[in-house]
Amino acid sequence: MTLAWELTIRLVGAGLLGAVIGIERELRAKGAGIRTHVLVALGASLFMLISQFGFPEAERFDAARIAAGVVGGLGFLGGGLIMKTKSHISGLTTAAGLWVTGAIGLAMGSGMYELSILCAVLMIVCMEVISLYTVKVGHQEVSIVLASADEKALHDAIDGFGKQVHRINFSKHEGKYQAEIFLVTPKRLGGLDLFNRLTTLEGVELISME
Repeated sequence: MTLAWELTIRLVGAGLLGAVIGIERELRAKGAGIRTHVLVALGASLFMLISQFGFPEAERFDAARIAAGVVGGLGFLGGGLIMKTKSHISGLTTAAGLWVTGAIGLAMGSGMYELSILCAVLMIVCMEVISLYTVKVGHQEVSIVLASADEKALHDAIDGFGKQVHRINFSKHEGKYQAEIFLVTPKRLGGLDLFNRLTTLEGVELISME
């Protein structure tokens, strides 16, 4: 096999593995989709190929420096996908997946075909299969905003949550009392159950739930 074909296989292979991972993220409606993962894998692979074959007349080169640079660069890229709201942090899995996609591109660019494919398969298993069968344990914090013209009704609704209440912020807007409540609830309980409970509170209106 000529060198040109070898480099083509490595570059195209990296792009294909990135696309497979990107499809899974696209189906999950995540921030980084097919194009992002393909570009990351292609870029990482190309950087590795350049480091290995782009300086044939150089007396000494170190491909590990390119790998270290890609890892650092992907850290900044992944950081832009992580978002923190009042009650939770999102984007961590997508950012980590993008980081691993870069590693797969580097591995493919260096000619480690079997390891690249194995890592891509394990990554899909981790993000897709495990998430379907893993029992959710622990607790999560949910932010809700309740409003009522009756201050007593609002306090009664809050008291009904008991020890689940983590902290509360009170305010008054347009003649109505409002309470921003942070609840600590078990992860196994679905958000729909909590929503149904909140919408049936007597004399209290649900403004938002995050």
